[in-house]
Amino acid sequence: MLTALVLICSAAVAADPHDCTRNNANTVMRVPAEFGNPVTCVLHAQAYLAGSSIGRELDANERVRILCVRSETRAAETQGQ
Repeated sequence: MLTALVLICSAAVAADPHDCTRNNANTVMRVPAEFGNPVTCVLHAQAYLAGSSIGRELDANERVRILCVRSETRAAETQGQ
């Protein structure tokens, strides 16, 4: 299963969305659902972001990156913090 992470970075830090990482993101949102395939993961993450106040307030100086990671990997990272 996959979990979606939505990363939002400043364009000053990440001119290209691929440069946006969990380490330099201003905001990291975890979509509270799990998905069976990457396409569904990305589509639901986009909808989740669009339906949030954060998504509605994005400006031209912010970059968005969606990561779909294995749920087990995300759970292990959370336990380690």
